[in-house]
Amino acid sequence: MSTFRDAGWVWEGLGFDPGIEPSIYGVGEGAAYFGLDRANFMFHRNNRVNLSKLNHLGAVVPEISKWKWVELPPEPGKHGWGFANWRDSNPETVRDEAENLSRVSLEFPNISGAIIDDTSGIFTYEAYNAGRPQQISEALHCANPDLKLWLVVYTHQLDDDRWQHFLPFMDVVNLWVWECASLPRLEEYVSRCAEVFPGKEIIVGSYIRDYPTRAGVPLDLMAEQYGIIRDLLAQGRIGGYSILAGCLIDMHPPQAEYIRAFIDEHSAE
Repeated sequence: MSTFRDAGWVWEGLGFDPGIEPSIYGVGEGAAYFGLDRANFMFHRNNRVNLSKLNHLGAVVPEISKWKWVELPPEPGKHGWGFANWRDSNPETVRDEAENLSRVSLEFPNISGAIIDDTSGIFTYEAYNAGRPQQISEALHCANPDLKLWLVVYTHQLDDDRWQHFLPFMDVVNLWVWECASLPRLEEYVSRCAEVFPGKEIIVGSYIRDYPTRAGVPLDLMAEQYGIIRDLLAQGRIGGYSILAGCLIDMHPPQAEYIRAFIDEHSAE
């Protein structure tokens, strides 16, 4: 990408994780907040109505894992009706959703690929085998051969031999550091990622919230992370960064404001 701002992505959609409250930021508002033109569409159905909310952006990569919603019955004295979400990583679900997105993408020229969230979840299903990555790739390209396949990979998973099954069929690694205390090692992790996924584009993940501690990422660690991201981009070692997520802006304002200010300060670089 030509500038630091151009290299940014933001996760759009309402996700419910432990401790996460419903957000006032709807689909598309995260990109507007950070001043970015690209988004990963998460947590909702990939259909014409939903994807049209992001039709104004330059590029959109929806997830195909697939996040689904389940209704929660009321518990007297505790809560009324509600919803929770869960990720269906069954490789058959991923294949079917890849085919669906391939067809839907023909109506949306800004859809440039598909992302498998927490890709290692596929490995836990009995339906997984070494041939599944090829089936997913073929489904994704059945109507649109130009779509890129993204994999979410955590740094502590880089030595899993099963990534080799995906190598011929994937294009982008979305690399995440799960524990914020390890962010100072980001450059080391990117180097290792490039060894495990040779020739593949790397998009570094940027959490607003540190999920293990259920708190915002400490600003000193966030500052160190973004300094490393800036250097890696300048060196051509990564293709960009993705912010998780628009639905966390109002829950962790200092972290969101720091990222937005950093993008503004370095936007033209």
